[in-house]
Amino acid sequence: MTEGAQRIVIAGGGMVGISLALALARRLPEAIELVLVEGFPLPADGAGSYHPSFDARSTALSYSTRQVFETLDAWAPLAPGACPIEHIHVSSRGHFGSSCLHAVEQGWPALGWVVENAWLGSVLADRLRATPRVRVLSPARCLGARPDAGGLRVSLAGEAAGGTENATELDADLLVIADGARSGLRDALGLGATEKRYGQDALVANVAFAEDPAGRAFERFTASGPLALLPLLPADGAHRAALVWTLPPARAAELRAAPPEAFLAALRDAFGYRLGRPLAVGERHSYPLALVEARETVRRHLVVVGNAAHALHPVAGQGFNLALRDVHALADEIARGVAAGASPGDLAVLQAYRERQAGDQQRTIAASDLLPGLFMHADPLIGIARDLALAGLDVARTLKDSFVRHAAGMAALESPRG
Repeated sequence: MTEGAQRIVIAGGGMVGISLALALARRLPEAIELVLVEGFPLPADGAGSYHPSFDARSTALSYSTRQVFETLDAWAPLAPGACPIEHIHVSSRGHFGSSCLHAVEQGWPALGWVVENAWLGSVLADRLRATPRVRVLSPARCLGARPDAGGLRVSLAGEAAGGTENATELDADLLVIADGARSGLRDALGLGATEKRYGQDALVANVAFAEDPAGRAFERFTASGPLALLPLLPADGAHRAALVWTLPPARAAELRAAPPEAFLAALRDAFGYRLGRPLAVGERHSYPLALVEARETVRRHLVVVGNAAHALHPVAGQGFNLALRDVHALADEIARGVAAGASPGDLAVLQAYRERQAGDQQRTIAASDLLPGLFMHADPLIGIARDLALAGLDVARTLKDSFVRHAAGMAALESPRG
């Protein structure tokens, strides 16, 4: 690397990688070059090119995520495709305990929003195109990195990196690994990861119902795992909700391949008629569930974020929201360090980020890991305690408010050093 030059390379151009690039572009001086490397072609302007981060699934955005997107000038273009969650109904099948959470009780316009990943990807790609200081290499991928003269030398391959046959190299003061839970780069650099498999699959689909969800989201815990229905904006006059249904792998495969009417009958049995009859189901997909955590997330000149750092169970939809809070904190600490004369890859700067986010990460990961098992536990005493706790949220206002603010990520965003 040329003496005095500084460059940040972000490996991974999904939702997290693009968000970080946008955050750094707003916070860092022009002298620091920003390079985003992505293996798939990013969604084209007005086109629907495939990208695995922007597939048929939907993402629940918390209230804190909206605030972060506002700082990136991404919320205004995103909002037309975002369906507000004004109420969340939490219940346990076959038990009396339930609770209802309401945005109006917090003085918020919504507890969160649901966006289809294709729309989110299109908006983020548009914002990236409107940020010329970010150099985008796509399709290209980072193969590895080695120490070199005060930084790292990152090896690249792919059409945008100079051809598929001959890999090229790029010097970096900081390499950010944001290429997903199955990160080959994380493993190639020896950071490794632990994996806790849940022995369950998440079955996802969009479902049309007889009744309008009207801003209502449902989290229903069943003997096989949690079932979530999130409101979507209507399409072609249909009242839609995004389904995330946790099931044993064999049952998930069976329902994925079942005729539509058989699938809808199974959904009626598990969910009931809270939205009237389910009328139609779109494409169904499933994927295995596991908690994946990087063994190391920070080294000198190196940091791991997003699913490469921690991929969570989808219960309560916390994965992307936690990752975006990480992005916000990382950009903030890098900007703080650079303003004080440090380089973006200084170990002290990256350790400050790690320490700042440790509490938020630990709480969110623990909750996502423990909740599914708690609600599937067969012990009747645990069941009674669980039902009483759910019912108690509706009468203990202070406890309920604290729960909502933590679930929305507001506690972490408002106490960055906490």
